[in-house]
Amino acid sequence: MSITIDAGPSPDAQDRADMERLQAGHDAALNDLMKRHATPIFHLLCRMVGNEDDANDLAQETFVRVFKSRDSFRAEQKFSTWLFTIAANLARNHFRWRARHPNLSLDAENPETEQSLDSTLPSKSPAPNEAALTTERAAAVRTAVKNLPADLRAAVVLCEWEERSIADAAAILEATPKAVESRLYRARQILRERLKSWL
Repeated sequence: MSITIDAGPSPDAQDRADMERLQAGHDAALNDLMKRHATPIFHLLCRMVGNEDDANDLAQETFVRVFKSRDSFRAEQKFSTWLFTIAANLARNHFRWRARHPNLSLDAENPETEQSLDSTLPSKSPAPNEAALTTERAAAVRTAVKNLPADLRAAVVLCEWEERSIADAAAILEATPKAVESRLYRARQILRERLKSWL
C-alpha cells in the first residue's frame, strides 16, 4: 500500500490565495507574502542598487506598493513576477534619483556594522574550505557586476543570480526579450573584458 503525501499548495497558488485575501480586506495576508518574498526581494535590490540601506528601504517600499496596488493584481498573473517588477521599477527610480543627487561611494562602510557592501552582500560565494583564490574571484565578479551600467546589471542579476528566464526578466524590466538578450550580451562582453585576468 502506497502512502500519498500532500505537499500542499504550490508557492504560486499560495501567493494568489494571499493576494485574494489582501484584496478582500484581510491585511494580515501581506505578512504571509512578506515572509515568503522579503528576503529574495532584499537580495535582488542589494545587487541592483549596490547599497544595503537603500535596498532595505526599497524592499519595504516594494511591499507598501503591493498593498496600495493590491486591486490592480490579476489572478492570472504570477505574483513573483509582478512583485519583482515593482522592485525593479523602484530600483530604476532610485538610480535616476541618485544620478541627480550623488552620494556615498558604493564601497562605503555601513556605520552601524562597520562592514562594506562587499562583505555583507548576499552572494553565491564558495564554501569557506575552498581556496582563497576562489573567494577572490567571486569578489572580483561581484565588483565587476556592481560597476555595470544599471540596465545591464539588472539583466545579469535577474538572469544569472536570480535564475529568472529571459521572458520573466523582460516582464520584470518592462522590456522585450530581445532587449534583455542584448543587455546580457553586452554585459557579458564587458565582464569578460574586466575579468580577463581571472578567466
